[in-house]
Amino acid sequence: MITVRRRDSIRRAAWAAVRAAVCLTVAPLLATHALSEGGSDQAKGKAMTVPAVVAAVRPSVVTVMTRGTPPNPFQHTSPSGSGSGFIVDEKGYILTNNHLVEGTKNVVISLPTGKLTPGRVVGRDFLLDLALIKIEAQDLVEARLGQSSTLQIGETVVAIGNPFALKGGSTVTVGVVSALDRSILAPNGETLYDLIQTDAAINPGSSGGPLVDLSGRVVGINVAVAPSAQAISYAISIDAAYPNIQAMLVRGSVFRPDLGFIPVTVTPSVAASFNLHVDRGVLAVQVDPLKPAAKSGLQDGDVITAVDATPIYNMGDFWHAFLQAGVQLPAQLTVYGKQGQFSDVSLPRVSSPHASR
Repeated sequence: MITVRRRDSIRRAAWAAVRAAVCLTVAPLLATHALSEGGSDQAKGKAMTVPAVVAAVRPSVVTVMTRGTPPNPFQHTSPSGSGSGFIVDEKGYILTNNHLVEGTKNVVISLPTGKLTPGRVVGRDFLLDLALIKIEAQDLVEARLGQSSTLQIGETVVAIGNPFALKGGSTVTVGVVSALDRSILAPNGETLYDLIQTDAAINPGSSGGPLVDLSGRVVGINVAVAPSAQAISYAISIDAAYPNIQAMLVRGSVFRPDLGFIPVTVTPSVAASFNLHVDRGVLAVQVDPLKPAAKSGLQDGDVITAVDATPIYNMGDFWHAFLQAGVQLPAQLTVYGKQGQFSDVSLPRVSSPHASR
């Protein structure tokens, strides 16, 4: 579980290059989850009791147990932890948070039946804090995915997970939707967007579990709490996660356009390493002279500090601003150059593929 706090985090100075986006040419494994009734019918059907919701969803909730890689070869023990997840496909795919499995060597899944089975991480994205685990098991019960766009502030939601890996299976808490479309700064220094705020109690180990509405459908993935406040918890909206789940199923990573450079969040260590005179933004490295960024005027070592006048602090901010849904106009980048001057760069937008619901 993420504990939200405002602080700089020293991360690696380079991120794997964003490869060219390609269209999905295989039938998505999650096609069976598309709602047959439609959003309006889902809203009308939110009349189940909490016990009925729990009975429907709990068989899909699992415990994710991990064991990390030792920091050095002389350390014989390694850190272990646990979190939650839920089955999104009966073929053995489980959705959880990336921060639960990042740096882990082994993953073991505890099924609702109590059976333990090994799992392997087949897809992940640290910017969205999503990860996909594959297990080999029979008679799995997949969760029904809803539409978070139908949520209303004040409506009842149910959080299911396994805090503290307690014996006896998953724990259930109930609350209301406190706010929608929230964003927070995670401990890794990146911003998480499209969050549902709820007052349902979330504790260590609940992260990765489902947030469910009273139609018995998953509308969010529990991800974080605010430690300095009471009853403020966050979940990644299922509408934001859904197309990325399918991308991870197909290629193991999330689709983002290849703009012709590697974006790197400016942290104190990055600023020192590259002798930067700005303390926030996204550093452009390995700018390809044959691709859109260079042709628009971006140079290696430039720092992007704003997109369409929206301040940029990290990669999460950059991609959220650049990939705005429905926006076709070129993105206007404010860039701090190597010579110390600010300039504007007009970069054409390239949309990422989105899966239909």
